[in-house]
Amino acid sequence: MKFFTTIIIDTLIFLAISGFFPASFFVSSIWIAIIAAFVLAILNVLVKPILSLLSLPINFLTFGLFSIVINGFMLELTSFLVGSGFRFSSFWMAMLVAIIMSVVSTIITNNSTND
Repeated sequence: MKFFTTIIIDTLIFLAISGFFPASFFVSSIWIAIIAAFVLAILNVLVKPILSLLSLPINFLTFGLFSIVINGFMLELTSFLVGSGFRFSSFWMAMLVAIIMSVVSTIITNNSTND
């Protein structure tokens, strides 16, 4: 159930952020947002652990802040796989979206566990 909850939350975050930054982050439809959330979830399960393991020394040196770069890369990879309906204007925008997604997901997760 957590998998589908994550996909729904990520879909809503994608749509909201693309509404706030229409020139920098483009999502063509709700269906593309759902596909992108699904692709991101699959990449987070399959690719992200490998990247995290390979970047462990630099992540240790930056006190974990390099994980934001990994999350931005995961969003860029998602954009590449989904296609032209889901794109970022730059890698910096992907990192900003990664930060916003992390904050919102943390807030939602903490609120749902406190109930």
